[in-house]
Amino acid sequence: MPTYMDRHENVDATEADISAIHALDVEVQDKHKVKYLSYWFDPDAHSVFCFVDAPTKEAAEAVHAEAHGQIASKIIPVEGGMVANFLGPQPEESSADAANGGSAFRTILFTDIVDSTALTQRLGDVGVMELVRAHDRIVRQVLHESCGTEVKHTGDGIMASFESVADAVAASVRIQRRLCEYSRETEHPLEVRIGVSAGEPVTEHNDLFGAAVQLAARACARADPSCIYVSQEVHELYDGDDHSFELRGPFELKGFEEPIPLYEVTWRTRD
Repeated sequence: MPTYMDRHENVDATEADISAIHALDVEVQDKHKVKYLSYWFDPDAHSVFCFVDAPTKEAAEAVHAEAHGQIASKIIPVEGGMVANFLGPQPEESSADAANGGSAFRTILFTDIVDSTALTQRLGDVGVMELVRAHDRIVRQVLHESCGTEVKHTGDGIMASFESVADAVAASVRIQRRLCEYSRETEHPLEVRIGVSAGEPVTEHNDLFGAAVQLAARACARADPSCIYVSQEVHELYDGDDHSFELRGPFELKGFEEPIPLYEVTWRTRD
């Protein structure tokens, strides 16, 4: 089946908004014999790229039209391997996810490269992609070491899930420390925000949706550069003594009626 890439311009949304829109596509795609694979969201450039397997580009457009009405400004055929080259290998649905009907308690982690658009303007496409690849390599290695599972690549970050709150917090700290080590040894430092939340997201077609995902994305967006912000649930469920937390907020977060307290994980070593 052909693979297409569509581009949406002038998008005024957040990562959580785009994730919710992607979920709407997934709900109706089977009717059109289409499979939306993943997407690349650049909030600073207000643009989204979607990757989709579809019999025709009209079928792909029909999914957007029925699901939410956000029609792409351009859709072009691409080589089948472009998704893996552009976003990295896409994770497969685990047998546990398939068996549990799509719902289980997880800890959700988002990373986000700080000022990715400004970096592109300063370093160019080739230079910024080197930083993205460094980020991906570090994050994926930590996920491998920490029992984490990559859910998807978001363009300038990665969404991952963990069965253990402690594993997610430890992975967040490990990511920041390795990025700090990387930045000390390179000409162009790499800063990343991290947000972590916990709950029972819904699993659909190798992706996760729901309040826990939205809160992790919002916490990530709210975090300062090189910081880790976690939800109150993560703070309360963390049963280790290796890391401490400092209360931040409460914050007004889009999609949440009440102000939400977040906690910063203190990870920097003090001399």
